Amino acid sequence: MTISQPKSPDAATNYYNSAVQLTAGGNYTDAIALYDLALGSNTTEIQQSDALLFTYQGKSYAQIQLGNYNGAIDTVNTGLAIYPTDEDLWNNKGYAQFRLGDYKDAITAYNNALANDANFTPALINKGDALEKLGNYQDAVTAYTAALTVSPGSIETQTKLAAAQKEAAAAQQTTLIIIGCIVIIVAAAGAAYYFLKVRPAATKNKDETPAKAEPKNNKKN
Repeated sequence: MTISQPKSPDAATNYYNSAVQLTAGGNYTDAIALYDLALGSNTTEIQQSDALLFTYQGKSYAQIQLGNYNGAIDTVNTGLAIYPTDEDLWNNKGYAQFRLGDYKDAITAYNNALANDANFTPALINKGDALEKLGNYQDAVTAYTAALTVSPGSIETQTKLAAAQKEAAAAQQTTLIIIGCIVIIVAAAGAAYYFLKVRPAATKNKDETPAKAEPKNNKKN
């Protein structure tokens, strides 16, 4: 009777497993090196187990932790070519873009993540942060509220929601003040036009006495 021996992990799997441990320990530089070794190996086995997807997720996460946001975006884009609907990759891309100040592109990335999972809390919170940076406070309130609906116990999200609500109320009040000022200015401009253009032509000064016509001398000399 022949007993089959359990198959040992291939090189890519070993590199990946070690990289995950280093990432958990905060050693992001060495983790990235191992993720690269995994990606440079035969990825057939790790792709079958979704470890290839996790490799792109883990590497981009480690790059973000090191502040290498452009590198993280490149990693995510490579991963998205294989896994175009993965919400974690889209969320990582959005966060890297957010950190670079590309708030509109970040929102697009978060929307792609939410298109695959509408209840993906990290993307909802991050989208709220990007919307607030753009001054779109009411939509930020909507995003934070949705996040709290999924995860109601988040104190951080509650704090962000309260701040966004305050900003939204202030922005609305400012808008009403501006509209009121515009109405006053337009009304004042109309009144000025009436008094300066219409009234002098339509009225006479009460203190002004009409000049008397001199009588004609019809006598013949």
